[in-house]
Amino acid sequence: MSEVMNETKQRGRKVNPNSARQLKITAREALAEQGLTIQRGRKPNESSARQQRLAMFAARIANGEVVKRGRPKKQATTEVA
Repeated sequence: MSEVMNETKQRGRKVNPNSARQLKITAREALAEQGLTIQRGRKPNESSARQQRLAMFAARIANGEVVKRGRPKKQATTEVA
């Protein structure tokens, strides 16, 4: 009678293993296997004012200080008539 075909074709677009994106992906996988951290995005400028302020806050937190965040609460005012 008729035979059942069990062949499956690969779906999707072909992958070029030598493309820049694929090389970057394999490099990230290799770093992850070694247990190294993978950073994404733009690297911070350590000499910027914001990074220095963040480092100061991190040092204060490491010393056990309580660092309040955000805007101070509005003080309740009572008017006397």
